[in-house]
Amino acid sequence: MLAGPPVRAETIRVTIEKLVFSPAEISAAVGDVIEWQNKDVMAHTATAKDGFDVVIPPQKKAATLTVTRAGTFDYYCRFHPNMKARLQVR
Repeated sequence: MLAGPPVRAETIRVTIEKLVFSPAEISAAVGDVIEWQNKDVMAHTATAKDGFDVVIPPQKKAATLTVTRAGTFDYYCRFHPNMKARLQVR
């Protein structure tokens, strides 16, 4: 049996600034880590129905999520519902 080197998880960073997720669309693989860096003075969330709910503290703080399943997840901030983004997991 041939085996290649183990696949390393990536960290994909999303910046939150002025009530915007940037980039608004990201792709990841199962096992990757999504890191949201909040530059705003208020807390935010990354919330996907039936997917995840991550609270991101304010003022240059970060929060992370390890991706556990494939799919397309449209997510938003529960505190600011106009903030929207998409995570595609393969």
